Amino acid sequence: MNRQITDEKIDSYREYLCQEEKAAATVKKYVREVGIFAKWLSGREVTKELTARWKEELQMSGYVPITVNAMLSSVNGFFSFMDWQDCRVKFLKIQRRMFRDESKDLDADEYQRLVDTAYRLNNRRLGLVIETICGTGIRVSELEYITVDAVRAGKAEIVLKGKVRVILMPGRLVRKLLDYAGEQNISFGQIFRTRSGKNLSRRQIWAEMKKLCAAADVESSKVFPHNLRHLFAKTFYQVHGDIVRLADVLGHSSIDTTRIYLLSTGAEHVRQLDCLGLVS
Repeated sequence: MNRQITDEKIDSYREYLCQEEKAAATVKKYVREVGIFAKWLSGREVTKELTARWKEELQMSGYVPITVNAMLSSVNGFFSFMDWQDCRVKFLKIQRRMFRDESKDLDADEYQRLVDTAYRLNNRRLGLVIETICGTGIRVSELEYITVDAVRAGKAEIVLKGKVRVILMPGRLVRKLLDYAGEQNISFGQIFRTRSGKNLSRRQIWAEMKKLCAAADVESSKVFPHNLRHLFAKTFYQVHGDIVRLADVLGHSSIDTTRIYLLSTGAEHVRQLDCLGLVS
């Protein structure tokens, strides 16, 4: 059996991933990482021993364990597609994280400063984008489902990775979005658009948010779209204490994923330990 990784085999894997309705970004990532492994092989046939050696070299090259496992996931998926099951290798064991990185922990006050600054700088669209993500918990890639019809109904039906979920919008957000749509003469379709009518890209939203940091006096390391989703999750859980419902709202298939969003910072954990009163 010829177990060399060729461009044709990688192309077939790409087609398979597309047929499985994997997200475009996921397909690109898997294919890229299989290509990295193929380049490392330099024409050698795949064996479990070589795959294990590649795993070790990734670690020695400075890749963090979570990145190594992500790359192994791509390669193992390719092996399953090719029916080379005996070439698969185990993931690195990673202890579950106990704390969030405080340098990336956006709190409610900082969030409000970002929103206020966006409006103060007359960037109403950005202010509403920030409030929409943080007020509903959607992903930045799901903003395309915030349409005029969805806002009028007060709910949006989101289709992602073969799953459909319905997210509800706070009444105040609905009113603000409809008011904005009216001012922009947007009567149908997506609410958040560029001046030319195209979809707002994730990169453009990220760049505009970063520009707010200095004026809002918020560390730029804390400001990126996904952190708004984290703040929503943390706030939702503090109010309702229902992790199962939160997982449904966020669109997580596993509660373990939701738990990651609810990690406390090291400082918070120290305060909790102090409250135990076990040290005189």
